[in-house]
Amino acid sequence: MTTPLIEFKNVTKRFGTQTVLDKVNLQIYEGQVTTIIGLSGSGKSVLLKHIIGLLKPDEGTILFRGQPVNEMKKAEMNELMSQMSYMFQSNALFGSMTVYDNIALPLLEKTKLHKSEIHKRVMARIEQTELTEAAHKFPSELSGGMQKRAALARALVTDPKVVLFDEPTTGQDPVRKNAILSMIAQYQRKFNFTAIMVSHEIPDVYFISNSILALYDKEVVFQGTPEELGDFEHPFTDEVIRSLESLQRELTGLYSQRQFKMLNRTQFQRRKSDESYCVAVFTLSGLDAIKSMLGYDAAQVIIHSMGLYVDKHFGSIGGFSTRRNHDEIVTVLPYSDLQEAESILKQFIADFQEKGIRDIWEEAQKKTRLEKCVDFAILAGVAEGQPIEEIDAVINSARGQQKEIGRMQCAVKE
Repeated sequence: MTTPLIEFKNVTKRFGTQTVLDKVNLQIYEGQVTTIIGLSGSGKSVLLKHIIGLLKPDEGTILFRGQPVNEMKKAEMNELMSQMSYMFQSNALFGSMTVYDNIALPLLEKTKLHKSEIHKRVMARIEQTELTEAAHKFPSELSGGMQKRAALARALVTDPKVVLFDEPTTGQDPVRKNAILSMIAQYQRKFNFTAIMVSHEIPDVYFISNSILALYDKEVVFQGTPEELGDFEHPFTDEVIRSLESLQRELTGLYSQRQFKMLNRTQFQRRKSDESYCVAVFTLSGLDAIKSMLGYDAAQVIIHSMGLYVDKHFGSIGGFSTRRNHDEIVTVLPYSDLQEAESILKQFIADFQEKGIRDIWEEAQKKTRLEKCVDFAILAGVAEGQPIEEIDAVINSARGQQKEIGRMQCAVKE
C-alpha cells in the first residue's frame, strides 16, 4: 500500500483547558487535492497549521513520508518546510509592492539565488498564471481574481511539493467561489503539487477534490472520496452538508450530486415496473477555452446561468438537475417517456436559441474586459431509461444522442 505523504496518528491539541483536536487520524496522499471541511470553529485551520509546522501537537504523531516529524533533525525539518507553501485566505499581498515584487519575495527571503535566476523564475510564474500585463501594477490596481492569481503565483514560485489553502473562497460570491476553485484545480494539474485546502464550500469542492476530510466534534469523522461522502450517514451530514446544499440549490437551481443521488434513489423506489424515465444531458463545449481566454469568472457565470436556465424549464415540471462534471449538467425527468421528453427539450431549445444563449453570453461579458474572440457551443441530448436500469447507463446514452443546440462567437469589447 502507498505510504501517505502526510499522516496524523492520534493527534491531540489543546489551548489551555479547551481541546480543539482530539485523537485525530488522517492520511493525505501525494499529487491529490485533499479538502478539509467542517463547521466554523471545528479546528480546520488549527489542523492546517500543524501540517505546515506552525503548531505542534500535545499528543500523537505527525509523519511525513512515514517519518515522524518530531524525530527529524533541524536540517531535515528545514528541508521539509521548504517543500511547503501557504496561500492565505486574504491573499496577504503587500500593497506597497508590485505584483512582480510580491512574487519574488519568497525567493529573496528563503534562497541565495542570483538576481538573474530569481527574475527568470518570477517571470515564468507570472506568464504561467497569466499576469504578464499586471507584473508592475500594485495589488490595489487588480481585480479580485487577478489578486488571487498573484497570491497563487507567489505560493508556487519556490516550486513547492505541497500547497496549503486556508478558506480560499471566503467572502466571495457564488460565481467567484467556483472561479477560484477552478483556478486551483487547473494549476494543481499543471504544476502537479499536492493541494490541501480548508473549505466550507459544499458542494463546490466536490468538483476539484480527490479526497474529503470531515472534522466534527474535534475528530475526523469521515475520510474518503466526494462520492463516498454522498453515502455518509452521521450527525455531521445534517448539521453541515444539508444546510449548505440548500443554499447551493437556492443560488444555482441545481442540486448537489449527493442530493441528486438521493432524489433519484427515491424516485427509483417509487416507480412501477412499467414506468420509464428520461435523462437530458447538457454540455458546455469550449468551456476550457473560455477559462483560458476570458478568465474563470466568465466561465463560471456561463455555468451558473445555464444551471438557472435549465432549472427554469425542467424544474417546474418535476425535473431535477445537477452539475455532473465541470462542463456538464444532467437533468432527470422522473415520469416522462422519450416522446414527451423530446417534446419538452424541443421547447427548451426554441426558447434557448431565441433568447437563452444570448442572455447567458451577455452575463459572461460583464465579467471580463478582454478584447478577445471565443467560440463556444451548447450540446443537448436525451435518452429513456427503464425502471431497473442504472442511471449512469442512461446518462451515457443521452450523451451519445447529443446535438448542438446553440453557438456563440463574439468579441468582448472594452
